[in-house]
Amino acid sequence: MAIAGIDVGTTGCKCTVYEKDGTFIRESYQEYDIEKAGGGHELNAWKVWLSVKNVLKEAVQGIFEIDAIGVTSFGETSIFVGKEGKPLMNSLLYTDPRGEEQCKELAKHFGRDAISKRTGVNPQSMYSISKLMWVVQNRKDVYEKTEHICQFGDYIVFMLSGIAQIDYSLACRSMAFHVDSKEWDSEILAYAGIDPAKMSKPVPTGCVAGRIRKELSKELGIDPKAVVVSGCHDQVAAAIGTGCLKQGMAVDGTGTVECITPVFGELSNTRELYQYNYVRVPYVCPGSYVTYAFSFNGGSLLKWYRDQIARHESEIYREQGLNVYDSFNKQMDVKNPSGLLILPYFSGSATPYMDVNAVGAIVGLRDTTTSIDIYQGLMEGVTYEMLFNLELLEKAGIRVTELRATGGGARAEAWLQMKADILNKRIITLGEAQSGTLGCIMLAGAACGLYQSLKEAAEIFVKPGKEYLPNQERHQEYLKYYRKYKEMYKAVSTVMNA
Repeated sequence: MAIAGIDVGTTGCKCTVYEKDGTFIRESYQEYDIEKAGGGHELNAWKVWLSVKNVLKEAVQGIFEIDAIGVTSFGETSIFVGKEGKPLMNSLLYTDPRGEEQCKELAKHFGRDAISKRTGVNPQSMYSISKLMWVVQNRKDVYEKTEHICQFGDYIVFMLSGIAQIDYSLACRSMAFHVDSKEWDSEILAYAGIDPAKMSKPVPTGCVAGRIRKELSKELGIDPKAVVVSGCHDQVAAAIGTGCLKQGMAVDGTGTVECITPVFGELSNTRELYQYNYVRVPYVCPGSYVTYAFSFNGGSLLKWYRDQIARHESEIYREQGLNVYDSFNKQMDVKNPSGLLILPYFSGSATPYMDVNAVGAIVGLRDTTTSIDIYQGLMEGVTYEMLFNLELLEKAGIRVTELRATGGGARAEAWLQMKADILNKRIITLGEAQSGTLGCIMLAGAACGLYQSLKEAAEIFVKPGKEYLPNQERHQEYLKYYRKYKEMYKAVSTVMNA
């Protein structure tokens, strides 16, 4: 018995296969390109589907008895699907500027507060409905031929099973889903000119869609009895895959982006949550939700340092067969702050400001500052930003008691200890497992009855590793810099916008 988990990202997809007892079998990955056209960012959904088929076929090779296939994906980006599942145009990615005027129209018509209360998200042009409205207004030829409108997760489920259904967490990324009634908001869709019948059916996270299509099972070499399961938004999958199944727990994912996803219960007042641009997403645990506190720049800042500041040193380390980041990490003095304040908005600000025009800054340079001080300062800046987010979440009634680390940053021991010291939280690593596909596999296994519950699946798949505890003396030292850090955004914005 085996379970496959598919994770669809913006630049590549992977498929991971595990046995029922938690034994890893195989993983396959394939990249694809974002296309820049019309001044925006587009993704060819058909190429993504072909890539998904390739990684699925490669990952399950020689394993006929696949019981379930779970699917998770990034959110927001929509696909206009015509006959035989063929996309009618390239998809406009969440970073595409088209839809900005339509978002303003929606906010003006319904009111920003009303949209937040209904959909669980603050109006932003990144969400699906703004792009859908743009297509209706500018590509009527496409919309008139459209049979289904999907995001990437439900599109892959549809292509695998023939069933058009979308889980609640992905539906929330549309800004057209009523977060409390858990159905499409008919008034928002009507104003945007979208027929609700074209939308996938909203279902709970981890819901069985159906069996894999017979002709596809033959093509891929998969048991035709294998069931296809709607997973969730990739950040939700990471929370599940790290065993965050209780309120107060959170996953800290450090990849290109830094994102903390906490689990919480009902809030007496959601206004403060939306005020700071946080979302409210139904979660797999009854009565629970998750939200996303994130910075557009996480590990990407270390890549920037590697390529722009320390290119020569990086080449030397590579020639010596050394890991570049490990070599940098060993040079840091993690027992003391770097003495720098770095605003990590190199790609704009995410929560809580959501300011695409925000810029980064390095403050505190002296003639004694070293290159490694800057490297350490970048880590500190990202972590200060997360501490700021956690403080605001606590004001909104969401308290994080434990962080579980995943992503590439979960392998950087120096950064993990720094995070524990700055955030004053216990941090637990979870080994090398890919939490996104693991969460998807856990959902799929529970959905098809291989496990009685997600708790049982977590006991099998989630293997807590090293624990990092905060050092109170260092925490107090970091707080001296953090208090100054909180003034950085306003100060830098004042100077740059003068």
